[in-house]
Parts: sequence; structure tokens; C-alpha cells
Amino acid sequence: MAEESKIQKKEVKEIDLTVLFQKLYAHRKKLYKAAGIGLLAGLVIGFSLPKTYQVDVSLSPESGMNGTSGLSGIASMFGLGNGSSGFGEDALTFNMFPEIVKTNPFALEMLQIPIQTQKEKQILLYDYLDTEKRPWWSYIAQAPGMILSLFKEKEADTVRTIDPFHLTPAQTGHIERLKKVLKVETDKKTNMTKVSVSLQDPLAAAVVADSAVHKLQEYITDYRTRKAKQDYDFQLSLCEQYKKEYFEAQQAYARFADANRNVILQTVTTEKERLQKNLSLAEQIYSQSMGQLQVLRGKVQEAKPVFAVVEPATVPLAPSSPRKMMIMVGFAILALLLESVWILFGEDTCRQLKRTLKKED
Repeated sequence: MAEESKIQKKEVKEIDLTVLFQKLYAHRKKLYKAAGIGLLAGLVIGFSLPKTYQVDVSLSPESGMNGTSGLSGIASMFGLGNGSSGFGEDALTFNMFPEIVKTNPFALEMLQIPIQTQKEKQILLYDYLDTEKRPWWSYIAQAPGMILSLFKEKEADTVRTIDPFHLTPAQTGHIERLKKVLKVETDKKTNMTKVSVSLQDPLAAAVVADSAVHKLQEYITDYRTRKAKQDYDFQLSLCEQYKKEYFEAQQAYARFADANRNVILQTVTTEKERLQKNLSLAEQIYSQSMGQLQVLRGKVQEAKPVFAVVEPATVPLAPSSPRKMMIMVGFAILALLLESVWILFGEDTCRQLKRTLKKED
């Protein structure tokens, strides 16, 4: 009995599938029409999207960076550090690069860099973002806001008038737009960092990617060497002071010795010995301070992180998006699925609802 029930269930399933396929086959013209509409919609959307070029730069920091305390300081500066999280400094090293790029100070610095494009000789990145094309439906979505902006006073919208403490809506929009086209990803396993830039101008994309890498290196180098530079500058000022005191003691001893060359008096001898001791002490202090200055100079150099650029920025020859064929195929498949669901279930459900409403009336 159990085996017969299993056979009957299998037959029911096979019959149900056969009925479904037969139903779809009977409405194959509708499916062809839906696929055609999907291809047409994908074609329109694919050609409406502007071409973008992507540039990827891969870099790897030296292994010595993982054991330094400067990186955890950078992470804490951007709100990433958490002593109770259980992650070591290696995790902070890998995670900090994408977060730094997302901060407003880094974005504001990037927006002020001059870039080269194929059409313009030189233009600021802030102004270039306004020249990029957008699909036609974005203008329809922004039409109400554009109409309202006509009745408002126009605010200054230049990179030279940016106040980081009080950003205008236009400036905030530029920052958000930059964060979308500039992305950084890190791989904890390979210790590799990839900087990606997607823009509509291939030359501009390569310039921005290269500038972002250098700016990121400068950002990290400046923070890691800041304390060492402060110590070095303080020691340098001390050296200048000790040097001045040493030269003054040297001049005082020389003048006194020249003025009392043939004088044999105990007071003269005592004063000469005192000046000579002061000169020796000043020379010793100046020599020791110069030694400490050389040590601090080595610490500044040691604190600088070293990055190996594995894959440098190059001008792309072909656009990375949009992939028109993939968009067309995707819309055609989506249209087929929607039409199939409607044929198999939608029509019957609508009929049942109509019958129910007629009976209630």
C-alpha cells in the first residue's frame, strides 16, 4: 500500500508539471512577446546608462606595519579602535584603509586635486563631477527639487568656499558622489589593498586612482610620523639653543684669553679656567643633543610606512560598464518569469476574484 501511494504521488507530480508546461506552450506567443518587450527595455536602459571606466590599483604594506602602535592610533582617530573587540593591530591595519577613504576630511582633500581629462586640459575633481552624464530617469526624479531650487537663493558652490564644519547640500552631494566612485577594499588573507575608481573619463579615472593612493599614503604617513616629528622638531630647537650657547661660550673664552694673554694674575687664571669649563660643558651638551637629534631622525624615518604598488594605475582602453548584453538578457529573463507566473497563477487568481465579487454583488 505504501509503495502504491508513493507511485500515485509521483504520477500526480509528473501530471502537474506536464500540465504546467502545456499551459506555457499554449501561451508561447505571449512569452515571445514578453521576451521581446524585455529585450527592448534592456536595450533602452543599456544605451541610457553612460559608459564608465574602472581603474584598479593594488598595493601591499610592509609587514612591519602590523606591529606598530601608530596604526591603532589612526584607527582610534576615525572611531575604529576598540580595545575590547578582541582584534589585534593586524585587523586594524587591514580594516582602516576603506574607513579612512569614507571620511569627509579625506574626501574634501580629494575633491581639491587637479585632474587631467581627455576633453579638458586641467580641472578640479570637484568641478569634474558636475560634468559627468546621468541617465534620463534621474533628471525626472530630480525635477521637483530642481523646480524648487529656482525659487531659492543660489548658494556658493565651489571647492574654495568649503567650510568643513558647515557643508552646503551641494557640497555634501559631491562628497557622497565621490564616495560612490572611489572604493577601497582590503584582503586580510593576502594583506592586499585594492583602490578602485569608476569615472566616465578614462584618463580622469587613472589620475584620480593614482592620486587617491598617494593621498592615502600621505594621510597614514603623516599620522604615524607626527609624534616622531614633534620630538624631532623639539630636539632640533634645543640643538639650536645649545649651539648658540656653545658659540657664545667660545667667543667669551676667546675674547678673555686674547685680552689677558700676558697677564699673570690669580684672578685672571681663575676666570680663564671658569670660562674654559663653561666652554667644555657647552660643547658636551651640544654634542649630546646632536646625537639625540640623529637618533630621533632615524625614528622619523623608521615610522614611515612603506607601500609596494603591485598593480599601478593605467588608463583603461575599454569601458567596464554598462554591459548592454547582460542587461538585455537579464530583462528578457525577468519578463519571461513574470509572464510565466501570470499565465500559470495570475490569470486564474484574477478570474476567481472576479467570480467572487460578482457573487457578492
